[in-house]
Amino acid sequence: MRATTEAVVGAVTGSLAAPRTVLLGRYDTAGRLHYAGRTTTLSQAAGRTLADLLAPPTGAHPWQGWTFSAGWGTQRALDVLLVEPDVVMEVAVDLARDSAGRWRHPVRPHRIRTDIDVAQVPLFGEDDAPP
Repeated sequence: MRATTEAVVGAVTGSLAAPRTVLLGRYDTAGRLHYAGRTTTLSQAAGRTLADLLAPPTGAHPWQGWTFSAGWGTQRALDVLLVEPDVVMEVAVDLARDSAGRWRHPVRPHRIRTDIDVAQVPLFGEDDAPP
């Protein structure tokens, strides 16, 4: 089962000018940004739209020093660029989660949500199922 929901853009692969995939997060009740999952490859149009909104972190990033796996069963680390976590993306997610509460499968990007604030994104671990 899939649902559409929002998440915060925390990092990208590729470059800030041409992002290829997005690493997404959600805040918890204590204000910590948790890694929630990664998107499938962005279309060129989606990458251009997102690139216009991305900025390097202005201070300490919650994911500074983290490494992200390039895929299931691989030891290879994903090369990511941390970004200021102030952009919201609407994504289609499979409701399956891993033991850490992250989306088990890559999510499909739908659109950038410039109409909502990061504070309006559901909290980490909240149910994504439609009401």
